[in-house]
Amino acid sequence: MEPLGCLFQRRPFYVEPRNIVDHDPQERISAEAAILNSRLHYYSRLTGSSDPLLSPPNHVVPQPEEIYIYSPLGIAFKIPEGDQTAKNSSLISIFAIWNTMMGTSILSIPWGIKQAGFTLGVFILVFTGLLTLYCCYIVLKSPKTIKSVDTTDWEFPDVCRHYFGKFGQWSSLFFSLVSLIGAMVVYWVLMSNFLFNTGQFIYNQAHNINTSDSHFGTNGSDQVICPYPVIHPDGDSCGGGHAGNDTSFERLWSKTNTVPLYLIVLLLPLLCFRSASFFARFTFLGTISVIYLIVLVTIKAARLGFHLEFHWFEPTHFYVPEFRVLFPQLTGVLTLAFFIHNCIITLMKNNKHQENNVRDLSVAYLLVGLTYLYVGVLIFGSFPAPPLIKDCIQPNFLDNFPSNDVLVFVARVCLLFQMVTVYPMLGYLGEGSGHGFFHVLFLNILIVGVGVLMAKFYPNIGSIIRFSGAICGLALVFVFPALVHMIPLKREGRLTWLSAALHSFLILMGVANVIAQFLM
Repeated sequence: MEPLGCLFQRRPFYVEPRNIVDHDPQERISAEAAILNSRLHYYSRLTGSSDPLLSPPNHVVPQPEEIYIYSPLGIAFKIPEGDQTAKNSSLISIFAIWNTMMGTSILSIPWGIKQAGFTLGVFILVFTGLLTLYCCYIVLKSPKTIKSVDTTDWEFPDVCRHYFGKFGQWSSLFFSLVSLIGAMVVYWVLMSNFLFNTGQFIYNQAHNINTSDSHFGTNGSDQVICPYPVIHPDGDSCGGGHAGNDTSFERLWSKTNTVPLYLIVLLLPLLCFRSASFFARFTFLGTISVIYLIVLVTIKAARLGFHLEFHWFEPTHFYVPEFRVLFPQLTGVLTLAFFIHNCIITLMKNNKHQENNVRDLSVAYLLVGLTYLYVGVLIFGSFPAPPLIKDCIQPNFLDNFPSNDVLVFVARVCLLFQMVTVYPMLGYLGEGSGHGFFHVLFLNILIVGVGVLMAKFYPNIGSIIRFSGAICGLALVFVFPALVHMIPLKREGRLTWLSAALHSFLILMGVANVIAQFLM
């Protein structure tokens, strides 16, 4: 149901009775409704000059309880009073936030914990979750702090425009676009990875090829591998790439040279398919994929057991220290992993009990944090060291399992299919609507080109996630929420020096987070 104010811009659609083929009286529009629509139609003709003096008076516009939707067949559907039917319970709202936040970052959490050190990594994960929750709370309540205008339909870019003008609105949209493009690049890298391993699995099964000895890794049914060499000062290596001769299949089916190009044939036409609703039907696959990943991690950890030793500052041959200077790489990943600030107002508008918004948001963040903690701790802890070393944990932890692992193969297929359906939706959001075919095609080629180049030359999703997370988080997680909190308090004379110092420090943390990514 549209707000009543929208009726002043969009006139109800009315079909003359003579255009209705069926003569069933139930299919006709009533005479009273026809007269009302004729009057509105008459006023619409008068307002062709956009003169506000000729706008329909309020008594002509129907009351909310009298509003009907008229179909092209002349059927009138009465809109139910209120919009309670569109509201969600707290449980649904919490699950919607959890499902929206659960993205590709979950695959990089174990790598991020490894980069920071186990103890420091767990602490940073909890601290970053609480910090981003507080900033998200500021964003959620920000429209209500503006008393001078009606903010019922406002989003966070509207709040930024109110305080900072067009610069605030466009900069918030720009940083949202950064996160969107970063997600699309990560998706392309991951889809290339999953498609490569899926093809490798099918080829090996068809030709009865055993790949257990082609990687350096553990033995047994639950093999864990180290796909890329990690050289230590003493000259030892954590394994290397493939063994064996370079076959024609390997030349045609390369993770970085050919598979990213093959994806163009599939995804470029889908990007030009202008129906986001079609792909939205497959969003449930994201939930299924995350749940399956949690089950997969649980099974692997139960079979592999825990391999932990605590060395606080000095590394050993097999283990990393508990505190490492590379910890900003984890903060960058987590900034994107906990990022939902640009759409939290929209999600919570559908909550049936608005008084529970803060509670439901907190519960959702708790569940997200526990999910990340569960996956990160189990993968890091169960990674078999020795014989492997903890530094072998990959930015995509699925890369630590061979392509012939059936359980991991199922996970890759699910994630691949999910991303193939989500990727066009991301492109649709980034392009906007109302553009011509060639404009859309040019933008799609540009976005696809960036994804192909990154998949070929820099397929490190951990670094891509941390850079995009730190950059978009600078504005939407740290700077704008802190300023939006302080400005109204300052105007009302209620801003204390402690609050100003803490929120200014929040801004400095966002700036430091971005700078640190370039120093790692």
